Amino acid sequence: MKKIFFFLGFAFLAKAQAPAGYYNSANGLTGANLKTALSTIITNGHQDKGYNGLWTGYKTTDIDKNYENDGSILDIYSEKPTTTDPYKYTPVTNQCGTYSVEGNCYNREHIVPQSLFNEASPMVSDIHFIRATDGKVNGMRSNYPFGKVGTATFTSKNGSKLGSSASSGYSGTVFEPIDEFKGDVARMIFYFVTRYQNKLSSFTSGNMLGSSAYPGLQTWELNVLLAWHNQDPVSQAEINRNNASYTYQGNRNPFIDNPSYVNLIWGSQQPATDTQAPTAATGLAVSGTTSSSISLTWNPSTDNVGVTSYNVYMNGSLKTTVSSTSATISGLSSSTTYSFYVVAKDAAGNSSSNSSTVSGTTSGTITPPTNCVNETFESIPTSSSSSYLTRTWTNNGISWTATDARTDQTISNLAITVRDGSLKSNTSANGIGSLTVTTQLKFTGTNGTFNVQVNGVTVGTIPYSTTATTTTINNINTSGNVVVTLTNSSSTNRVAIDNLSWTCYSGTSRIANSNTPNLTTENNSLKISQNPISNQEIFVKGETENIQKAEIYNLQGKLMQTINQPFKNNRNSIKIKNLEQGVYILKLDQSLLKFIVK
Repeated sequence: MKKIFFFLGFAFLAKAQAPAGYYNSANGLTGANLKTALSTIITNGHQDKGYNGLWTGYKTTDIDKNYENDGSILDIYSEKPTTTDPYKYTPVTNQCGTYSVEGNCYNREHIVPQSLFNEASPMVSDIHFIRATDGKVNGMRSNYPFGKVGTATFTSKNGSKLGSSASSGYSGTVFEPIDEFKGDVARMIFYFVTRYQNKLSSFTSGNMLGSSAYPGLQTWELNVLLAWHNQDPVSQAEINRNNASYTYQGNRNPFIDNPSYVNLIWGSQQPATDTQAPTAATGLAVSGTTSSSISLTWNPSTDNVGVTSYNVYMNGSLKTTVSSTSATISGLSSSTTYSFYVVAKDAAGNSSSNSSTVSGTTSGTITPPTNCVNETFESIPTSSSSSYLTRTWTNNGISWTATDARTDQTISNLAITVRDGSLKSNTSANGIGSLTVTTQLKFTGTNGTFNVQVNGVTVGTIPYSTTATTTTINNINTSGNVVVTLTNSSSTNRVAIDNLSWTCYSGTSRIANSNTPNLTTENNSLKISQNPISNQEIFVKGETENIQKAEIYNLQGKLMQTINQPFKNNRNSIKIKNLEQGVYILKLDQSLLKFIVK
């Protein structure tokens, strides 16, 4: 609950908080000159305490002394200023760790995402813009820029939102904190683009950063942050954190000490109209083809403010617009050649000249995988249909056994209903690629899952609820003879199963890449601590500090992602790209670990 703050005049804040003479070299300056002077001031004295040092810093910088004042972590993503917080965190005790829902633990939230500067030092451990926040909300915010949300797809328990942008000049996904902390976020980002202005040209924009020292931000994001700064003045909590951060790290956030610096630099100094077009994109190339799609990559364009998007043209017509430097054009005809070029755009609508043109040819038609098994459950025994018995039947050459099962329930037509038991096939030839099944919870009970095993190895889970739901597990990719088992994770839920099928698979079940060791080299000293994984994050136990490279493969041998120095700064987890449900291999140098994405 919020305590009473005393808001002090800006001039008094400046004199009361910073050491005497700290900002003398900035006196009388405005615009880019003032920003450069402040950059020099706050770079001097900055001591990099390392990524793990943030945990120590938070014991003094991120303690709640202004709301509950109870010594808990002050989390801007969960704090409710006028009512009781939904949860609270004890310093150190509740550090992440793993999380699945809000309230599990707190971790280190980079207000400017660390992916934009490749997790490099000293940015990765600069406490002035890295807050202790709830792990789940941090994960949902991901690396999206800050802005006004139109339609929310996620809302945290204190009202922070993720969703489509309603901010002028940007239409992508944005994250919006509650009003109490909008100024805090703005001043942290102003600090970042000032402290690191000389490095901005080497950073990724993330649809928020500019590529030049001044103004340092894309126009749309700058306008959002200026509004937030003005509507949410500096609070005593910010002053306390700035002072504690100065003690810990040796430098200050000048926009907390002197909020008037913001408008002196950006308010009246930003150009009224941006007329400079981005440079043309270079290095346009075809990075992959299928029978119906062509993938493209290119090098980023530069702009005096910042590139916001790229228009991708196919055969002279606009095909798609993206914010990244890659695109996949789908819905194409097989064995057909197409030409492409790219045009970069900035927030003001200025367009670059066309990139060079490249051609790509789709491959020949690929026959979709055929189903090896189609079980509709129309042949299940119907005697004593409401009794829970062991049921056996044969259909299309496959024999089935369902334990603790009844046969009187339906989904599309007849379905097998399993309680404290499982559904198991006999041996089926021709392997399994992907599995699809429809489930529905019957009578009373709670949502749950079936654990799916192929030849005794867990390959994923199938969820169930009172709504009939069809689920597919992709990339199982086991060749040869297979036995498939679905086991109810509950001993009391009565769950109907219908329309079970799987595709054939004749490829290799091992990593096919010739540069990758066979799975027989699986490492027993390294373990994935939570498997199946959640939140697109892999937590690894064991000696990881000297591992140089992580690679993720699907079971067909396709390299899905590469991460260099995955555990630098004493991290114990790897953030991965969005992977479909299925089984994958994590290669850590020469060690292999299997993991499942639910």
